[in-house]
Amino acid sequence: MVYRVQENVFDKFFKHRESLIRQFKKGDISKREFLEEHYNFIQQLNLKPFERRIDSFEKGLYNYQYFNMLAKYCYMKAKDVKLQQKHPRLAEKFLEDSNYYYYQKDRSTMKLLEFLDFRNIEAYFVKVKSPGLKDKLFEIVLKDYENVIFHSKSTWLLERLKNEGVFLEGKKKSIIDSYINEKY
Repeated sequence: MVYRVQENVFDKFFKHRESLIRQFKKGDISKREFLEEHYNFIQQLNLKPFERRIDSFEKGLYNYQYFNMLAKYCYMKAKDVKLQQKHPRLAEKFLEDSNYYYYQKDRSTMKLLEFLDFRNIEAYFVKVKSPGLKDKLFEIVLKDYENVIFHSKSTWLLERLKNEGVFLEGKKKSIIDSYINEKY
């Protein structure tokens, strides 16, 4: 008799995410398709973010990914020219939602970094093509975990990283440069 360990929701989530990342890196899907696929999968999972406290790396990472994906999806919708022309109020609502989700993403980032006690964390500004992100977007690398990279423009998060002594001076090329510099 063969016993199979049931895959938990985190396993499903992270396996799907890694699959999408591989497809994007190979050029099989665009950034827009990556965002849409990831958004749809999160909706199918029907797993809401963990609100009380972050007591595991997986919960913290899930919350970051959940809010980041919703923020990017709403931003992408808000910038859709056809939607702006036909339904300007809806486009405006998507932009408001995007800002809300980005704020929640930054709060989730902070909770996870606090859970990790800011150990083996490195942060720095990244080189970007977008004039709107220049000297604003920074990268946070969790060095104890493979492929765990966060991004933010939050000034209060930046200050905390500096106060914790994990923010480096200067700019670096992002670990995921092709992703952050591709428009969607």
